[in-house]
Amino acid sequence: MPSIHVRRDHALGLDRAREVAWKWAEEAEGKFGMECTVIEGETSDVVEFTRSGVHGQLVVAADHFELDAKLGLLIGAFARTIEAEIVRNLDTLLAAPGKRTGGAKAAKKAAKKAAPPKTPRR
Repeated sequence: MPSIHVRRDHALGLDRAREVAWKWAEEAEGKFGMECTVIEGETSDVVEFTRSGVHGQLVVAADHFELDAKLGLLIGAFARTIEAEIVRNLDTLLAAPGKRTGGAKAAKKAAKKAAPPKTPRR
């Protein structure tokens, strides 16, 4: 199974890195049909992403991003192109330090994931 590994160091701090990661997740959902879930932690977050033929995670820390993805057999043929697009997208987001990103959709998903599950009514 082909895989992709990308690491980018930064000096954004965790709060700003979260904003960048949420923006990345929104773009992955919109452009590539990914299902993204943000799991917030005390010192780092994890953005899990999946779609047919692709699954992985983006670790978001105060000083780096680290993405690992596994590609299915059919999509694996495009691994280099996919990796280049991921790198370009992440580098673009990191190169815009003055811009504030919304990340509202991913933040909403993170809050939903952190909430206790609802019990069905009878």
